Amino acid sequence: MNSANKIVAGWLMLVCIVIFAMIVVGGVTRLTHSGLSMVDWKPVMGFIPPLNAGQWTDAFDAYKQYPEYQKVNKGMSLDEFKNIFYWEYGHRVLGRSIGLVFFIPFVVLLLLGKIEKQLVPKLLVALILGGVQGLMGWYMVMSGLVDVPRVSHYRLAAHLGLALVILSYLFWIVLALRSTKKIAVSHWFKTLCFVTLGIISLQILFGAFTAGLRAGLGFNTFPLMDGRFIAEAATMMTPLWLNFLENGAMVQFVHRWLGTLLLLLVILLFGFTVLGNMPRRLMVICGWLAMMTFAQFLLGVLTLVSYVPIVLASAHQGVACLVLLASVLLLYSVRIPDRAATANEVATREV
Repeated sequence: MNSANKIVAGWLMLVCIVIFAMIVVGGVTRLTHSGLSMVDWKPVMGFIPPLNAGQWTDAFDAYKQYPEYQKVNKGMSLDEFKNIFYWEYGHRVLGRSIGLVFFIPFVVLLLLGKIEKQLVPKLLVALILGGVQGLMGWYMVMSGLVDVPRVSHYRLAAHLGLALVILSYLFWIVLALRSTKKIAVSHWFKTLCFVTLGIISLQILFGAFTAGLRAGLGFNTFPLMDGRFIAEAATMMTPLWLNFLENGAMVQFVHRWLGTLLLLLVILLFGFTVLGNMPRRLMVICGWLAMMTFAQFLLGVLTLVSYVPIVLASAHQGVACLVLLASVLLLYSVRIPDRAATANEVATREV
């Protein structure tokens, strides 16, 4: 890796770290029910919080005009409002900071000629996705400023999902810049890596649905749901498929057993690398993926049976990001050997 690529990779890795921090803070903002405390969207002036008593009173009066105060927090004091306000404010400032951490170095490095030409379009795509993510965040908040003081779980999933897409996309570029070595594997093993990433993505989607529907606040036992494999409430909606999208009991059921399936799958992947005597680096990647998935599974169970405490739930969301990145690293690191190259290798051995 040349020095210019090393600088660009370091900068993008910093952006990934800030995105990770924002995802964690976003989770805490949701868990503390702070996300609807800022009822307007000021992309530029939003950097400045209320600075005096009059501005705090104005912000609080604006909050009082919306359903969350009227239906949930009626009688809340100004100090209590400040507590939830600062979580949402911090989340928004982190979002804007990501824009600055990305855009300013991008322009500087571009002017200095440190960014390769073929990389520029990819980084512009990331910049556009970041702008869309900001709009998606406000679109999500808007859904909770109407009759029901709770954001749409669909919009929440879209907001979280886009953040993880951006994180994974930039991480993939970092791996390419670092010339991460690719390991030759069989077609079926790479297919299994694709399947693993797909299940992780689906599991995160159902995790977002679980959070948005607050489904973790019910059926707080594991592995059974109120003494049954699947709760009766999980199939109450009609048509049946609607339960998988809007019924908290069914969403939680899917989330808990998708997690179990994922854990078994990554253990199987790791077992294949060991029993198949695959390269040590591949064993290490799969080993880390298995350990993080186990930690994530354990955190999920503890979060459920403990009635969703903020610390455990936040850790659960944070480790989910690490599991996703480990699966991206695994997928990037494997390749199917070129048939011609394989044939030449065999011919060489025969000679």
